[in-house]
This record gives sequence, C-alpha cells and structure tokens, in this order.
Amino acid sequence: MRICVIGAGAIGGLMGAKMALAGEEVTVVDQGAHLNAIKQGGLKLNGEDGTEYTAAISHATDDLKEAGEHDLVILALKAHYLEAVAPQMPAVTHPDTMIITVQNGIPWWYFHKHGGEFDGHRLETLDPDGTLSKYIDCDKIIGCVVYPAAAVTEPGVIHHVEGDRLPVGELDGSKSARVQTLHDVLLNASFRPRILDDIRSETWLKLWGNISFNPISALTHATLEDICQFRETRKLAENMMHETQAIAESLGITFRHTIEKRIAGAKSVGAHKTSMLQDVEAGRSLETEALIGSVLELGDLTKIPTPSIEAVYACIKLLNKIMVLEGAGIRVSDAA
Repeated sequence: MRICVIGAGAIGGLMGAKMALAGEEVTVVDQGAHLNAIKQGGLKLNGEDGTEYTAAISHATDDLKEAGEHDLVILALKAHYLEAVAPQMPAVTHPDTMIITVQNGIPWWYFHKHGGEFDGHRLETLDPDGTLSKYIDCDKIIGCVVYPAAAVTEPGVIHHVEGDRLPVGELDGSKSARVQTLHDVLLNASFRPRILDDIRSETWLKLWGNISFNPISALTHATLEDICQFRETRKLAENMMHETQAIAESLGITFRHTIEKRIAGAKSVGAHKTSMLQDVEAGRSLETEALIGSVLELGDLTKIPTPSIEAVYACIKLLNKIMVLEGAGIRVSDAA
C-alpha cells in the first residue's frame, strides 16, 4: 500500500516508521532539519524495549504536490496547522484514498455523517472559513483515536514511549471493506487496532482527560500525578470533565468509564508532563481550539453551561497569545 504521512513528528513518525518496517511504501511530508535527517538516513525508531530500527522511507519531501497520489494519507499535523496544507490535499489523493486524522481533541469533521440533529454542521472554531471542508474530502475519512505515546528525540529519530492501541471506525458506524483493510495494515505494522461502530465515543473518552489535564498542567507546570493529588486542581479537573460529559451525552455519547476511574488512570501515569505542558516549555503554539474551544462551541450548540471550561480556556488562550507575541516558551527553573 502507498502511504503518505503528512507531519512525521512523534505520532506521524511512529506510524510511518512502523508501517515502513512492515513493508509498506511510505512517503513522508515534513520540513526543516527533521526532513533533511530522514532524507539522509531514513526514519529511525527507538522501540519500547530499547531496540533501534531504521525504516527505509520511499520518498521524503516538503511538497504535497511532489509526493503524488496515495492509497492512505495520515494527517498527523496538529489541528492548528491543518489549514495551511488543506489546499494541497487533492494532490495526494485519488478516488479510493483513505484519510485518517490523528489530532487530539474534537475533529473538524465531527458532524459529517453524524446523523443527528446537527448532521453536517461545521465547527467554526476548527474550520472558521470552511477551508478544511472544501479541500479535504470528508467521505474519504476514517476516524482514528491515538493512544500510543512517542517523542521526537532528535531530527529523524522517534522514541516510542509506550502503547499500541489505535481504534478506528467509519464515521457512519458501518463496517466497510476499507476500514477492514485499514485495520489489517495497522495490525501488520504491530499496532493494536480495533474497529468500532461509534468512533466518536472513543474520541470523547480520550478528550475527557485532554481537556482537563492538558491546560491545567500548562498553566501550573504540574505533572499528572501532581494535579490528581492536589485537592483544588483535582476538583477543577472533575468539574471540567463533568461539563464535558454533559455536552457529549446530549449528543448521544455514552462513556464506558467513570470520571473517578479516568482520574485514577491519570494519577497512575505518575510524574508525566502532558503534551501541552511540553509545548509551553518549548514555545510551541498550543492546541487551544481543538482541545477546549471546540468543546465550548459544542456547549453553546447544546445549551450546556461550561463555567469551569470557560475559565481555563480564557487563561490558556492568553498564555498562548503571550508566548506567540514573545516568541518564547516558559519553563520552571531553579530560584537564584
């Protein structure tokens, strides 16, 4: 299968490397030092067990038009970078191309084939002028929720921290031939896929933690363990999760875990820095809208009050603005 990975960072790089190692023909679209390293020496993967692999990449480029058509396209950029590449997406697809999106948070295609009251509704926080909907054919999309953790340790090198679960599902809940094909490709690449008939419920389950722990950690510089053990931040996380659950349930979502179990799971991870805290320290733009703003929009749509989420959103959005204006990250350092 010809596979194109757009954004070969932590997750895109992990998926691309494992698929290439499994014998698939993989093209990588990236830029800068990371792209140059992949061109020169392939995509290196440090496995969970410490084993080092080098995946031979068929083609590496910074130009989607040069990449050409593919059977599977993995959109692995963060949500706020999608608009920049969307106009070039037709160049990498053909009529039968499958597209999977692996961003955190609510996806812009959420209401495509939803079938409910808001079927076809466009989320303005994620696709404000319709660029994504115009250039990315939502009929090609198969939902995917990413659970593995990975990191780019240096240009061209991906460290697989842990995890292999990649549940997938058609947006209309059907078990199609193509979703079975995708399942088999992921399985062959040593992932643990599962075909779901309600991929949106899985999206909300992961978002439950992301919407609370990510911004709280970014604002406080605390780890998951710290947030869960400190009474006030634990309560704030609970409140945000209750508000999120109310919105999701009003849209027909069922949670298979309790809030208490979700918080206990986060606490068990230990002294882990969330991805948003890592972005704050590195001075990278934050996934504010995909993780938080989109949920507030859904709260307005369903008329569910969200006071805790709104307060945290205001603070994290201002933090992101300051970081962008200053062109710098924020890190806790030893006192002088």
